[in-house]
Amino acid sequence: MSKPSIITLHDLSFKPLIPEEEVRKRVLELGEVLSAELKGKRPLFISILSGAFVFAADLIRAFDGDCEVSFVKLASYAGTSSTGEVRTVLGLDKQIEGRHLVVVEDIVDTGQTLHHFLEEILKHKPASITTVGFLRKPEAVAFPVKVDIIGFDIDDKFVVGYGLDYNGLGRNLRGIYVLAD
Repeated sequence: MSKPSIITLHDLSFKPLIPEEEVRKRVLELGEVLSAELKGKRPLFISILSGAFVFAADLIRAFDGDCEVSFVKLASYAGTSSTGEVRTVLGLDKQIEGRHLVVVEDIVDTGQTLHHFLEEILKHKPASITTVGFLRKPEAVAFPVKVDIIGFDIDDKFVVGYGLDYNGLGRNLRGIYVLAD
């Protein structure tokens, strides 16, 4: 069965940007990098919901070692743009002091969400923090945030798929799709 070249979610059309096979290959590579960097440690992976859950699930399966997983839900988007405000909807449920943390983010757009979250967790004195962003829009970054490991750098355009959505739809797409012109 051939994959559609254009998909429609609500009132917008999207075209393929990163195919499923490329996504899968890159996540395995990121898992290998993390496995090497954190060898002998038992990190706590913290997935920022809702968008990062698909990436986080695949990433921890690609991680070769013991690990724990936790989730936080932060919200900063409405429709296709950032609201400029980060709200904590669901906070951490684990102690992080002295722990090796891997913060998993779906997309680093302005960097506001990650910046806000890192400021909060630094107060709890973790042993280390490794930040992993599946996608990054270098042109859009407006907050001083260091992303240690990046899946793909992309242009400053709205994307869906692989956990990313447009008003709730598109998270189940296996590749990344970009807003069609």
